[in-house]
Amino acid sequence: MAGVIGASLLLSACIPNMEPPMVTPEPVAPPTPVMTPPQTTAADRAPRPIAPAPRTGAPRSTIRRSVPVTPRQSPPPVPIQAPVRTAPIPATPRQPVSTLPAPRPSWEVRPVTPDAREIAASTYVVQSGDTLRGVADRTGAGSEVIARVNGMTAPYVIRAGQRLTIPGGRYHLVRSGESGIAIARAYGVPWSRIVEANALAEPYVLRAGQRILIPGTVAGTPVSSSLAERAAAFTLDVDDILTGGEPALATNQAPAKPSATPARVLPPTAVVAAPSRLRSGFAWPVEGKVVKRFGAGSSGERNDGIKIAVPVGTPIKATADGVVAYVGDGIAALGGLVIVKHGDGWTSVYGHASKLMVQRGQSVKRGQTLALSGQTGFADRPELHFELRRGRSPVDPMSQLPGR
Repeated sequence: MAGVIGASLLLSACIPNMEPPMVTPEPVAPPTPVMTPPQTTAADRAPRPIAPAPRTGAPRSTIRRSVPVTPRQSPPPVPIQAPVRTAPIPATPRQPVSTLPAPRPSWEVRPVTPDAREIAASTYVVQSGDTLRGVADRTGAGSEVIARVNGMTAPYVIRAGQRLTIPGGRYHLVRSGESGIAIARAYGVPWSRIVEANALAEPYVLRAGQRILIPGTVAGTPVSSSLAERAAAFTLDVDDILTGGEPALATNQAPAKPSATPARVLPPTAVVAAPSRLRSGFAWPVEGKVVKRFGAGSSGERNDGIKIAVPVGTPIKATADGVVAYVGDGIAALGGLVIVKHGDGWTSVYGHASKLMVQRGQSVKRGQTLALSGQTGFADRPELHFELRRGRSPVDPMSQLPGR
């Protein structure tokens, strides 16, 4: 028993001696060294974020938000607006226009020299034997302008002792073969303004020796642009062709008689005689759906006719008997174009054609094929642009065509 107690005492004495090594590592454990470095590293890290900051934090956000965004906002307006404005302007039609062999129109073949003479305003006392044209020749003014200013009407009779007001301005002396369009292009003035200033009327055919007033010019003001620049800036429309497309008649020259076939090709100096009377009502030029009506559109643009959707190659037929006044593609927006005069001031217009099958000066019958439809000019689909005009005023075709 005494041996057992002695042994246990010996064991209890040994156990305390083994615990210190286990307790000692605990206080020496990493807590103390770990807590101290954080304080030193926190101080050490304070300056360090300043150096790495430009690499990772602030610079990246600055570059992404300001640099890319600013250029992306400013350049787009330039490339986006430019195409929108230029897209509808190209003169090259989407589809080529096929035509019969024919000379270029008179306003291209016979250019005009802008040599108008300036005349001062004055008063003229009519002498015995004077005529209105004689007074115009003496004063250098235009007979039509003198008649308009003095309230005269056809047959323009004047009497001795009558005092006539001679309006001042720049007057162009018309030569044989010159057309109104060529004159307007030479002076850089819209032909419609010249028509109004000179009170020109049906059939709108000038004559050699006639003097016409050129509006919109001031005495002593030189022409600022070249003849080529003014011609390039001139914009042709249907009204110009109707009122200024025919060449001036030479002395003792008669208009050409219409031909029944396209075999005869008129020279550009020949004047086409329009019918005097409309001999029938109007018929539909094609069968199809009207996709755009006459008048102002939703975006404010004005349509002087109607647009009829038809497949490419559909025969376009004359709406009434008449004589072809124009065949070509000189009006970019309308592409392949045929204009027919019917008499009594009526005219029909057919645009966006792909193939033109008649000649200027050809007589046509109601229902006769003039051309084949297409998608030329500024057409946004295969369609026909169809107009009716009375004098210089567009008329809604739907009011003249038979119901269907």
